[in-house]
Amino acid sequence: MYKSAILTLMILALTIGCSSSKKQKYTEEQLQLIPQPQTTNLPKASGGLVLAVSGHTVTADEIVLPLLDYFQKYSQKSDLAQFRHEAQRAVEQSIVSKVAGILIYEQAKKNAGDDIDEALEKAVESEVRRFIISFEGNYAKAEQALKQMGYDWDSFREYQRKMILSQSYISSELPEQKSVTYSELIEYYNKMKEDFSTQAKIEFQLIDIQHDKLEVSEPNVTQFEKAKKIAKILVRRLDAGRDFAELAKDYSHGHRKAFGGLWKPTNPDSLAYPYNVLAEHAKKIEPGQIAGPIESGNHIFIMKLIDKQDQNVEPFENVQKEIEAKINFERRKTGIDKFNAKLVRQAVIANKNKFVIFCIQRLQQMCNI
Repeated sequence: MYKSAILTLMILALTIGCSSSKKQKYTEEQLQLIPQPQTTNLPKASGGLVLAVSGHTVTADEIVLPLLDYFQKYSQKSDLAQFRHEAQRAVEQSIVSKVAGILIYEQAKKNAGDDIDEALEKAVESEVRRFIISFEGNYAKAEQALKQMGYDWDSFREYQRKMILSQSYISSELPEQKSVTYSELIEYYNKMKEDFSTQAKIEFQLIDIQHDKLEVSEPNVTQFEKAKKIAKILVRRLDAGRDFAELAKDYSHGHRKAFGGLWKPTNPDSLAYPYNVLAEHAKKIEPGQIAGPIESGNHIFIMKLIDKQDQNVEPFENVQKEIEAKINFERRKTGIDKFNAKLVRQAVIANKNKFVIFCIQRLQQMCNI
């Protein structure tokens, strides 16, 4: 009816414009029949194209802003073609998630009634608590697992909200979740073993004497010979109780001499030549002990070990519940993602392709490329 009335007005306007000698008049009763434009409850302006879904309005910023931090970093290491390709994938995925959430929520509301919000929040918090309990109640451990899966607590709650609604709406669509088998747990453990291990590290002080930076005044004495002589003298002084940091500040040529030769805790496998020899010597001594002189390239090292930690892999029995929680989470997420994509494909959404292009352009502008 609304479109019909608008069309009538357009025809009348054209008639007036083409016949200036005639003046069209309307009675008060006729004017009352013309529908008035909507002036309340309008969607917020988003500065551009929006997507209308089941009575809801999705703005470009709702799609783009959650992606902005990642793409600002991504834009620094990619060209325009790569940026657009990755942006299209991310934008389409975000739109699917947003639209599916709206459609599922609307259907769930019809099925559950007006009090769904309060019940839903209680169910979400229950799932969050259950997830934490699966990590033996260790909040930090559960949070770390979420980060490895690409979530924080807010996005995890949003995922649980959609998952709970989806299950209430499509319980017959999703296959029944099977129990995780022992072989699946072992396979996941072996595949992701690094996630369940603490890395090896060593912390040490270092006197780094470099031959080519020494001045030699004695005849027939090379820089290398002088370096070896200095190193032996320093080891004797350290054995006599001299402070390692003071000697490092006075004699070391290393980049950490100003800090008494103290290095930050380091993975021994990450030490490059010529410092890689330090890792082997660290294995032979205990914290507080000194190794050296150690020759490597044009360096002679004297190292005092402060602390060391071997790589430690958590036994399977200690992480079995954690692995089971991760597998169940990934299974459920895959099922919901497939259903969401199917739901959006079946929905009639006008201007979806134009909206995707607009969001990509908006993201590109915000990243200044």
